[in-house]
Amino acid sequence: MLKVLLVASECVPFSKTGGLADVVGALPKELHRQGVDARVITPLYRSIPDQWRSKLEHMLFFYVNLGWRRQYVGIERLELDGVTYYFIDNEYYFGRSYIYGLGGDEGERFAYFCRAVLEALPQIDFMPDVLHLNDWQTGLIAPMLEVQYRVLPLYQNLTTVYTVHNLQYQGLFPIGEIEDLVSLGMDMYTSDKLEFYGQCSFMKAGLVYAQKITTVSPTYAQEIQTAYYGEKLDGLLRARSGDLVGILNGIDTQEYDPATDPMIERNYTPEAVELKVQNKLALQRELNLTEDAEAPLIAMITRLSGQKGLDLVDRVLDAIMDTGAQMVVLGMGEDRYVDLFSWAQWKYAGQLAARFEMNGPLAHRIYAAADMFLMPSMFEPCGLSQMIALRYGTLPITRETGGLRDTVLSYNHYTGDGNGFTFLNYNAHDMLHVIERAVRYYKTERETWVTLMRRAMRGKYGWDQSAHQYVSLYENLLAPPPPEKKKRAPRKKAETVENSEEAKPAAKKPRAKKEQTAAEPQQETAAAPKKRAPRKKPQP
Repeated sequence: MLKVLLVASECVPFSKTGGLADVVGALPKELHRQGVDARVITPLYRSIPDQWRSKLEHMLFFYVNLGWRRQYVGIERLELDGVTYYFIDNEYYFGRSYIYGLGGDEGERFAYFCRAVLEALPQIDFMPDVLHLNDWQTGLIAPMLEVQYRVLPLYQNLTTVYTVHNLQYQGLFPIGEIEDLVSLGMDMYTSDKLEFYGQCSFMKAGLVYAQKITTVSPTYAQEIQTAYYGEKLDGLLRARSGDLVGILNGIDTQEYDPATDPMIERNYTPEAVELKVQNKLALQRELNLTEDAEAPLIAMITRLSGQKGLDLVDRVLDAIMDTGAQMVVLGMGEDRYVDLFSWAQWKYAGQLAARFEMNGPLAHRIYAAADMFLMPSMFEPCGLSQMIALRYGTLPITRETGGLRDTVLSYNHYTGDGNGFTFLNYNAHDMLHVIERAVRYYKTERETWVTLMRRAMRGKYGWDQSAHQYVSLYENLLAPPPPEKKKRAPRKKAETVENSEEAKPAAKKPRAKKEQTAAEPQQETAAAPKKRAPRKKPQP
């Protein structure tokens, strides 16, 4: 049986800051269904809910060297839905009120995590065929394996896959700081290895040393090989294009199913989409919006950052509100956008509501209630929100980039194709035009709108196809290389003189008379009469 260990800094339902956690939570379950022994190893954060902490089984502990420190590593274990999860326990690094992003020692925390994972492999009850690394927090594992562990028998057949979920977040830290922690040798910090503009890049470490690289959508795999999207790593990615593949993410279709979702007001199916409006009315009451079943409701569930296209929304927010649509925003992030939507909530009371939090149940209720889902990202490696929205019959309005381009097809009035509305240029008024178009269809083309809702809900957004692609990738990585064909020794060519008459092929001429050589007997010819043998002298 193929054995895979996914290494990640977050994983639902235990920890989450973004889409990485959703992927690591859902992919192993589908791999397991396809006959792979897929397991996960992740940090034991303080924020992991007690409902999971209470079920953890302590396996063992050991110590690792990290610079001048000798650090404790505890291994906790939990089995859930057929998947085994291992947790790296260290209160000094992970017993904090946040997952990551706030402290000044992020390099040390995840250098420790990388070391702990490699040291744990011989001690837990599982030695994988493939280490599947995810994002910058795990990138240092790849060079550590090649430089420090590959000589050991247990690690000699271990292969690595490195998945880039977002190239923008690279894990850049001072070279001296990281070298003091992991002792790879200063010759590793050159421009063709870990050095990146004078710093050590965890992301680059994974890109250089992993045997295969994946990204989370086919379009993003192409985009990051260009200067615009490549975050100054496009040259390296082009050099490794033969080992780079884009595999589209999926969603957990059991968790996100409007027919069975226990978190929403009213369950519904493609055959009963008229029941969806009850979720809208319930959400309007909950968020103090004007209760109106006919008002188009636009939702945004997002990280509040410039990447997500919120500067476009800022530019034309008044015009969006002039369409008569209501808007709901859920997310956390930059103060600039918190201030924007706080102000808008006051100015457009009853028409716009904003909640600045991470709230899973509320997100489910918004997906079920909204008519449209706005996602105008500057770039989007894959995006899961648009697929969840489609699953709930909430039509996406997206920019054609990354995974958004791979999953949302703009409605074509002439052919009837499409499952949402899209725009290409990163431009506020291009976005506004598409929003106005969607609102117009919602208000005046109800039959078309219902057709699009049903088509969206019946789409395939699960992990089955994507997991199959990962299995093929793993198997190809483990397959022995084909035997090399024996090459024939090249024939020795007669020496020629370039550009000379001797080098040119001679034209056919009448057969010449054979020349005499030392090895051949002399022959009589008309031109050369036979020579007499010398006369013998008479003997005296």
